[in-house]
Amino acid sequence: MQTINIQEAQNHLFRLTEAAAAGEVFIIAKAGRPMVRVVPHTERQKKQRRIGFMPEIAIPDNFNDWPDGGISEAFSGDGQ
Repeated sequence: MQTINIQEAQNHLFRLTEAAAAGEVFIIAKAGRPMVRVVPHTERQKKQRRIGFMPEIAIPDNFNDWPDGGISEAFSGDGQ
């Protein structure tokens, strides 16, 4: 990773911004001490927001309709 003096960065700002936009990463230093790391800007991908709880799952209208004894049979092992 290239380190550039702050004075050089001021003198060559356009060239450095073009390099960063092209994907280069570099450090700008002042008196030999790193001050900032320059990285290319990337657009964040927007998360697709879902409305509701798991909208792709459909719950049938008869979901709560159990046959007589259906629940007890399901848990007791008597049913199939």
